[in-house]
Amino acid sequence: MTVAALVLVMVLSDAAGDVLLARAMKQTGPIGDLRPGVLLATAARVAGNPNFTLGIAMATLHFGCFLALLSFAEFSFVIPAAALVYVASTLGARWVLHERVSPRRWLGILLVCAGVALVSLP
Repeated sequence: MTVAALVLVMVLSDAAGDVLLARAMKQTGPIGDLRPGVLLATAARVAGNPNFTLGIAMATLHFGCFLALLSFAEFSFVIPAAALVYVASTLGARWVLHERVSPRRWLGILLVCAGVALVSLP
């Protein structure tokens, strides 16, 4: 698998995992009571949520790609390339979670893209 393909899978699986975990937690509701029994009941509800299970699977895929990249690509490339997850996650928040993303946040995403492009130049 090429470096570009691994980076793409790493970024998309990380973003998908984040969005799915966020969706699972929103479906579970706020955690306001920290008593052990309540926390265990909440953990059981979360663990039974398909979005949570799929989110964990996506996070695992992300971590596997990250480790594979670290085995042969330069660390100084992999870490900035991983920052593209901020772009993908923000798009997921907008399209999947239907969150409002402010113009200031879009500007921040644009700056992240510019930074990754600068670091990726030969």
